Amino acid sequence: MDTCFPMKRRNNLLFSVFAVILLILFLLPLYWTLVTSLKTEQEIFQIPPTLWPTTLNTKSYAAQLEMGDFNMFQSFGNSMVIALSAMGIAVLLSVPAAYAVGRYRFKGKKLIVLCFLVTQMLPVSVLLTPMFIIFKNMQLISNWLSVILADATIGIPFSILILKNYFASIPNELEDAAEIDGCNRVSAFFRIFIPITIPGIVVCAIFSFLYAWGDLAYGMTLIQKQPLRPITAGIFNFLGQYGTKWSYLTAFAIVTIIPVAIIFLCMQKYIITGLTAGAVKG
Repeated sequence: MDTCFPMKRRNNLLFSVFAVILLILFLLPLYWTLVTSLKTEQEIFQIPPTLWPTTLNTKSYAAQLEMGDFNMFQSFGNSMVIALSAMGIAVLLSVPAAYAVGRYRFKGKKLIVLCFLVTQMLPVSVLLTPMFIIFKNMQLISNWLSVILADATIGIPFSILILKNYFASIPNELEDAAEIDGCNRVSAFFRIFIPITIPGIVVCAIFSFLYAWGDLAYGMTLIQKQPLRPITAGIFNFLGQYGTKWSYLTAFAIVTIIPVAIIFLCMQKYIITGLTAGAVKG
């Protein structure tokens, strides 16, 4: 008993040190992006590099509001509309689909789940050309609807794969009790299954929003008018023919990830619970 306690304490110490090292490795790119955004262009290329700017350069943040036809606030609003709309479509379509896949047995069920998995493996570059042709024939180029639908196709398969385990893990006795109380399948779906799967639905909504918020390929290709483009497309305003304004570019990146950081800080409890609670039964 006496020997087990020191060994357990030593193992906990090793795991803690390993976790701290991993944390530093993951946060180092974010820290370097922040530091670069506060440096001047001369100091960025200084050798050896400085770990903190000798002179704080806040012009890189102020210049984002004065970039000609690129309007930071307008692009921020565009991204918000696109991301929220794509999130809403993904949730509305994936919840009933996941319920059907998780609760019913039918022919081709495994093939359908496999197709959802395959769609998660396909890179955006493979889907970009056929989607462009489809939306061009539908006359939806330079229209938010094209980007919203394209971004929703990323969140829907992921949401179905997550939520189907939630619905499959709910005991059949609970559904039988609802039928005894006079609920049909539709009312049981809304009154019993939806409240139970709220943590999973929140997780799917968050990730669908983040997928749409961070999208660049669809926003650049399907929207060809600058005033309608999302905020991620603004990165090209800092890439010039003769060089890149790295301080402006990194400052833009910091501003872009602020909503993502806020969402993770506020919703980390729901994200962890939602990703693990549905893993009881597959």
